[in-house]
Amino acid sequence: MMRGFGVFRYIVIGIAFLLETPVRAQAPEAKLPPGPLIIGAYGQGSFIIAHTPTVEHLAVSHPTGLELNLQRQTNGSEPWHAWYRYPRIGAALVYYNYHNPVLDRSYAATVYLSKSLFRTPRQELNFRLGTGLAYFANPFDLETNHKNSIVSSRLNATMQMRFEYDVSVAEHVGLLVGLGLNHYSNGATTKPNFGINLPTVYLGVNYHQQRPFMPAATATGDRPADIGRDFFNLSTSIGFKQRSPVDMHKYLVQSVSVLAGRRISRKSNVLVGVEGFYDRSLIPQLRDTARTSDNLPDVKKASVVLGHELLFGRLAFVTHLGFYFYNPYKSNTFYYERLGLKYHFTNRIFGAVDLKVHRGAADVIEFKAGMKLNRESN
Repeated sequence: MMRGFGVFRYIVIGIAFLLETPVRAQAPEAKLPPGPLIIGAYGQGSFIIAHTPTVEHLAVSHPTGLELNLQRQTNGSEPWHAWYRYPRIGAALVYYNYHNPVLDRSYAATVYLSKSLFRTPRQELNFRLGTGLAYFANPFDLETNHKNSIVSSRLNATMQMRFEYDVSVAEHVGLLVGLGLNHYSNGATTKPNFGINLPTVYLGVNYHQQRPFMPAATATGDRPADIGRDFFNLSTSIGFKQRSPVDMHKYLVQSVSVLAGRRISRKSNVLVGVEGFYDRSLIPQLRDTARTSDNLPDVKKASVVLGHELLFGRLAFVTHLGFYFYNPYKSNTFYYERLGLKYHFTNRIFGAVDLKVHRGAADVIEFKAGMKLNRESN
C-alpha cells in the first residue's frame, strides 16, 4: 500500500495552481549561456510515520542521512523557463541510515524541480518537488527478514517534496534549512508494500556560482500557437505486480486508452476519454475467493477518465481521475487515480511512467507508449 500517496496528491495539486502564476515570457532570439550552478550538502533527520498498524513496530527509530545535490538555474533558453519564473533543475544523491537492523540503509538518486516562492539578493524560499529510484540494502524476505513489512524489494521509487530557506552568509555561500516529506514505495510490484513516509528536517550549505541570478531573457506576451487546439492521445501500457508475499509470481497488467485533449494555456492540457484494463493477477484472486468455479465474472475493466497535464516543454506531469463503468469483478473501489511523468520524443510519439492508485493504495506502475494526433484547425 501507499497511504502517503494521498498527501502527495494534494501537494501536487496545490503546486500546480502555484505554478500557474501569470508571467510574461518570450523565447530569446540569441543563444544564451548555461545558467549558474548551485552545489549543496545537507544533513537530514527524520521519523517514520506509522500510517498503518502493520508498520508500528518499525516506526520507533529516527533515521538520519546525508544529501549531495547539484542544481542548474534555468536561464530563459526555453519559453517555459520564464512561464515558471525561472525554476532550477537539480539532481541529488540521498543516503539514509534507519538505525534499525530490519530496515538497515537506503541509497537514492533523484531529479527535481525547485521553484522560487520568494527571492531577494540575500535570501530565498523555494519549493522543491522530485522523484527518482532508491536501493534498500535489507528488504523483506519470508525466511530471513519477515518483519520488514514496509519494503519488499531492493529497488523502489521515491517521491520528495520540501520547502527550503536559503540565506547568504558569504558572497557565494548560503545556509539552508528545510522541511519536507520523502516517500519510498515499489508500487505493489512486490508485496508487502506499505511504503515509508519520512517527514524530514534539513540543515546544510549551498555554494552559489552566481548570486543574485538575473535572467537575460526579455519578457513579452508571446504564447504557444497550439493554445485552444484539440488533439487525441492513443496509448497502451504494461506493468507487473505481485499478488501476495506468498505468491511470488509477477502478473502482467495491460491497458489501452483513447483520450481527447485540448491545450488551454501555456502550462496546461486537459483530457477526457476511455480506458480498458486487463489485470491477470485478478484471475487467481477470483478463483481463491469464489465459492464455485462456474460462471466467474470477467476480470477486465473499462473506465472513463478525466486528466490534466502540467507542461514543461516536452515533459509533462500527468494527473488522472478515472471511474469504472464496466467492472464485473469488484476487486477495488469504483474509481482510481494516477500520477505520472510523460515525455514527448517527437511531436507525435511519447512515453510515460505512471502510478495507478485505488484509494491511496498503489495498484501498479505502468510503462506507457503512445501517439498524439493533432486535430487540424479550421
